[in-house]
Amino acid sequence: MREASANAASQDHENTPESGGTAVVDAPTKAPRPVPTRTPPRQLPQWQVLLHNDDVNEVHFVAETVFSLTPLSKVEAAKRTLEAHQRGLSLLLVTHRERAELYVEQFRSKHLTVTIEPAR
Repeated sequence: MREASANAASQDHENTPESGGTAVVDAPTKAPRPVPTRTPPRQLPQWQVLLHNDDVNEVHFVAETVFSLTPLSKVEAAKRTLEAHQRGLSLLLVTHRERAELYVEQFRSKHLTVTIEPAR
């Protein structure tokens, strides 16, 4: 029985760093990092893009141009064009200022009048 105890003790001794064996060491635990809080992006101010009546160009050309330059469907583009033709002005869409200014330039290149103003 003594032999078994001595054998077990010698096996334990063999696995220590001093005896050249492999020792198992627990990895140090790290404190969890705090999760950074993000503020949600703020909403950009909205601008209305307004189509003005055009007595020079044909209604079909204006509707096709509205359809090609905006995300409106052909039906919606035709409705907004007809509204501008009958009432003098039509709200095409609402977007942020930079994109609204881009629409002004794009419509100007087609010889159509579009203005922008802050959305209410």
